[in-house]
Amino acid sequence: MEPESTPIGWIGTGVMGSSMCGHLLARGHPVTVYNRSRRRAESLIAAGARWVESPAQVAAASEVVFSMVGYPEDVRQVVLGDDGLLAGARPGAVLVDMTTSQPSLAVEIAERAAAHGVQALDAPVSGGDIGARNATLSIMVGGPREVFDAQYELFEAMGQTIVWQGGPGAGQHAKMVNQILVAGTMVAMSEALLYAYRVGLDVTAVLASVTSGAAGSWTLTNLAPRVVAGDFTPGFAVDHLVKDLGIALEEARRARLALPGLALANQLYVALQAQRRGRDGTQALVYALASLSGLDWPPSPSY
Repeated sequence: MEPESTPIGWIGTGVMGSSMCGHLLARGHPVTVYNRSRRRAESLIAAGARWVESPAQVAAASEVVFSMVGYPEDVRQVVLGDDGLLAGARPGAVLVDMTTSQPSLAVEIAERAAAHGVQALDAPVSGGDIGARNATLSIMVGGPREVFDAQYELFEAMGQTIVWQGGPGAGQHAKMVNQILVAGTMVAMSEALLYAYRVGLDVTAVLASVTSGAAGSWTLTNLAPRVVAGDFTPGFAVDHLVKDLGIALEEARRARLALPGLALANQLYVALQAQRRGRDGTQALVYALASLSGLDWPPSPSY
C-alpha cells in the first residue's frame, strides 16, 4: 500500500488516539482528523493532518477511517449519527472502530455499513498509553478476513501484535477477555503491594524480586512502579475500565457465565469512582483496597 494513495481519516484524539494517529502521519499517510475538541487535535494538525468539522466530512475525504472514542454511545453517534461516518462514507470505504465497545454494536455497524456498500472492522486495542506511544499495541480485529488483510499495513503502523479474531464483533469479544484478565491482575497487584507495605517490607525491593519471577506481568512491570511513586495519571482511566467491565458482565450474563472475580473487580472500581477517582489511571485501585484496611497511599517516606 502506497501511503500517498490511501487517504486516511481519524476520529478521537485522546490519550491513545493522538499517538496512534501520529504513527500513521509519520509513515506518510495523508490524514483528515476530527475530535469534539479541536484543541486536543492541534499537535496532529501541526504535524500535517487536515482538520474538518464533522465525522461525515472525515469519511467523505477518506478511504479508510479509524475511530477511537470513549463509550458505545459515542461510537453510535460517530458512526451511525445523522452527521456520522456512514452518512459521508464513499462506497468501498472501510470503517475501523478501535474503541472498546459492545460486540452487538460492532455487528450492527457491520450490517448497516454493508447495506451502504461500506466495510467495517472492530479493532479494539490493548497496551495503554505506553503501547500507543511506542506503536506496540495488541490489536484484536473482527470483520471480513479479506478486509483485515487489506488494512494490515495500517494496523502495523500502530501495533506489534495484530490478530484477526473472526467475524464482526469478534474483536470486541477478544477485548472483553483482555479486560477480564486486566481487572483480575490489577486486584492482585494492588493487594500484593498493600500486603508488602503493611508487613513492613520495602515495596520497591519486593518488586525487584517478584517482577521477573512467576508473578511477573505487564501490569507489574509498567504500573506497579507508578503506584509506588503515587503516580495515578491515566494511561487508561478508571471510568473507561468500569465501562468495559460493565460490557463484559453483560456479555457474560448473555452467555450464562458466572464470573464472580469479574463482578468483584467491577464493584471495587465502582467504589473507586465513588471516591471521585474515575479520571485516575486504573492503577489507582490501590486506594479502594487501602481504604478497606484503613491505610493511606502512597506510603510515607518513613515507612
